[in-house]
Amino acid sequence: MAYYGKCIEVVIEQLSKFRPEKDSPEQFLEAVSLILQTLSPLKRAFILEVLSGCLEYQKLLKIVVDAFYVRDGQFCLWADYSLFQVICYLATFQLEELGFQLFCEIVKSQPLDKMRKFLGFFFNPLHLCSWIKDEWSLVYETTYVKETWIDPLMRWQPEVQELINDLEAVSANQAHLVKTKAKVTEPREFKLTAPRPRAIPVPKPVPIMAKPRPIPQSTYQLPKEQQLLEMTKRYNRWKAEELLLKANLEELRCAMPRSRGESLKQGSKKKLKFRVPPRIHRTPKLTFYRPNNVPVKLNAAAILREGALYQRQVEKELQRVDKLVDGAGDFSEFLEWQKKMQAKDREEQLATEEYRRLQGKLSHEEAILARQNLVQENKQKAEQKKEETAELMQQYAERRLQEEKSLKELVEQVMEAQKNVKVAQMKLLKGRQQAAQEMMEESRELLQRSAQEAKEQQRQRCALISQLRAMETRPTRKGKLVDLTQIPGYGLEGEMSIVELRERLALLKETQQRVQEEKRDQIIQGKRTRSQELQNTVERISLCRAAMGRAAALRWEEKKGPAAAQGSQDERVLELRRQIAEKAAERQRQEAALRVSAPRAARPKPRAQLEAQHWLELERSRERRMRAVQREGPARRLEAA
Repeated sequence: MAYYGKCIEVVIEQLSKFRPEKDSPEQFLEAVSLILQTLSPLKRAFILEVLSGCLEYQKLLKIVVDAFYVRDGQFCLWADYSLFQVICYLATFQLEELGFQLFCEIVKSQPLDKMRKFLGFFFNPLHLCSWIKDEWSLVYETTYVKETWIDPLMRWQPEVQELINDLEAVSANQAHLVKTKAKVTEPREFKLTAPRPRAIPVPKPVPIMAKPRPIPQSTYQLPKEQQLLEMTKRYNRWKAEELLLKANLEELRCAMPRSRGESLKQGSKKKLKFRVPPRIHRTPKLTFYRPNNVPVKLNAAAILREGALYQRQVEKELQRVDKLVDGAGDFSEFLEWQKKMQAKDREEQLATEEYRRLQGKLSHEEAILARQNLVQENKQKAEQKKEETAELMQQYAERRLQEEKSLKELVEQVMEAQKNVKVAQMKLLKGRQQAAQEMMEESRELLQRSAQEAKEQQRQRCALISQLRAMETRPTRKGKLVDLTQIPGYGLEGEMSIVELRERLALLKETQQRVQEEKRDQIIQGKRTRSQELQNTVERISLCRAAMGRAAALRWEEKKGPAAAQGSQDERVLELRRQIAEKAAERQRQEAALRVSAPRAARPKPRAQLEAQHWLELERSRERRMRAVQREGPARRLEAA
């Protein structure tokens, strides 16, 4: 046993020195063989064979030993890692060659408790057939693992279990011998004095606080400024909601093109009067009046931009005149052709929009028909559902009656059982009340004593406080007389008294005010100059506008012709109108049938009224757009000119 124990110790020592990331197995084995030359050939051969096997199958051995440390070997030392690898290798690969008797001697030469734990973990049939087999199958083929290693280990499992039982018995005997040989310690009691009973603490007197002032009602009220702000917010929100509702009802009227004068007049009439805080304008704003008497305010930047625009237009016009004088061509024919093509494109766009509108109206009629069919189907389903629910309610009522009868019987049984319990509870309650009354009398006496003692202490404290206050009220001279005209005399440069310092500060403030007034006069003079320049620019702009307006009016009088042609009648539009008329007639027939069948549905729903009003507004807006386009064509040309 000692022979193999020494060999296993050598293997463990050399295996713990191996580092896979640095050493190669072949070179490591050659170095170990040189070290073991002093040993006998049999020992050296056994050590090298076991060491080379552990290095070759290191992946398989590492799987088992790592799992042992995680599950059953939490309290084992990591220094025994190589020992468990060697035992695992001998049990897996060398058990047939060594024989079971020699394997038992090797195991018994090592610490018995550690061997018992490891062999019990490794030869557990549940571990061998489950996760050990699966983990080894990731390295080698499953059939090879099962036939070569798992099956032999399962055959040796009964003998190994007997070995584990023997190891447990030996370790138990050793522990028993150690316990019997050791001298048992006899405890002795400590000689301690009996503790005194604890005294009941005297309750502290409750201080009598002065009655506080009541909380003013203004604490729970909002300030007047915040109330005014809330009222303004609610008023503005109400106005905005009213405007939104009006815009939703007349959402298509806003898309109708109108003349500029009409839109401005309606906008000025329907303008909401919100409370806007006053603004301080740094630049003067000038007001122009258009021919329709709508004032437009321009700031300085807008005036300068418009003046620069008219200046560029004048320069371009002069350049064009120079080119015409030099013999350049005119683009009047191209512009006439461009206007014709734009009018043609506009007519095509209107026809396309009419086609889309009619498509939407047709889909709306189809949706109404589908909704009416769906309502009829839902009515039939609702009647069936009502019949089913009536049957279910009847069944539920019968079942409820049976449950109530059973509950009444159960309640009667429980009431009888509770009568006996109440008598015992009353006796116990009387005993507790009597004990509580006695305790309250004792505590009342103690409280009276503590209150008298607290009053006496309070009286002594008040006398002491009155003495201290009398000492504090003695007159004492505080402060120090200071002469403001005296120089401190610290030896600093520019040292002066406080009076002189105040005089110099007053002179400095007067100088700063004088400089500020001069700067203010300069700024005012600059603003007046800039305002005069802007006034001159405004006069030039007014002259340019008047001249351009007269020129545009002359051109319009010259080019004035017959009104625009009526909207084109497209075949697709006519077909859609015919389909819409058919769908509307069918819908009206169905509505009449529904009125006859259901008198309660005679009044149309608000949604149907809104939809009818919506499509009527669409039709009217289309007609207005056609008329407005015919009127707005010349006006847009005039504005562009």
